[in-house]
Amino acid sequence: MLNPAPRIESIPLWDGHAVHVIDDALSEPARWVELAAEHADAFVQQDHNAYPGGELRLPDEITARLVEFFVQHIRSRLGARRVERAHSRLAMVSLPPEWLQPRQWIPHRDRMGLGPEHCIGASVLYLFEDEDLGGTAFFRPLAPAAVIDRLVHDSGVLDGPSFAARHGITPGYPRANTWFEHVLTVPPRYNRLIFYDGALFHSSAIPAPERLSTDPRCGRLTLNGFFTCTRSLAAC
Repeated sequence: MLNPAPRIESIPLWDGHAVHVIDDALSEPARWVELAAEHADAFVQQDHNAYPGGELRLPDEITARLVEFFVQHIRSRLGARRVERAHSRLAMVSLPPEWLQPRQWIPHRDRMGLGPEHCIGASVLYLFEDEDLGGTAFFRPLAPAAVIDRLVHDSGVLDGPSFAARHGITPGYPRANTWFEHVLTVPPRYNRLIFYDGALFHSSAIPAPERLSTDPRCGRLTLNGFFTCTRSLAAC
């Protein structure tokens, strides 16, 4: 399924963090596109996260293959030690900007209630050829952690007009503002796989939302993985 001898390019972000990029990740990426198309009606918008589109949870056997790859090639690069749990999904960003909720106007973190003894690795595998559908953007907070935490909290409890009035953030897909500096966008490429620390603020980069679709054959289809790990002592 995954390239047994990947070439990994590590691109610096900030404070020692990096995003790790692997091209030609899958041996047969087109099979995944067709699989997604066959199950297009099973993609469901979830309420428990900020993902702006439908998701399809993948079987544990697929996740296990991703975990094997993560352990062999990526885990140490993210300061992780033992993988305690993981899951994977096919996903498609598809919402028009006017449908987004405030929590989708700002970058997000994949924290999942973790304490300091844990970390989470995240991955995105791009399964679309139209690069105008956008890659993955990374943002550095410009305010103290307590202030950013309040902003994130408000984005989940306030309606759009109230959130915009309180924090000066306008509706739309995340972009740089007074709260976040845009540091890097990894451009998409068909069959490109990226790994990063999920606790970093990030988002899908959507430069042309009018091109989004719910059709896996022409939309922004990705295969996403999440790996909850104990943190290595060297990273503490």
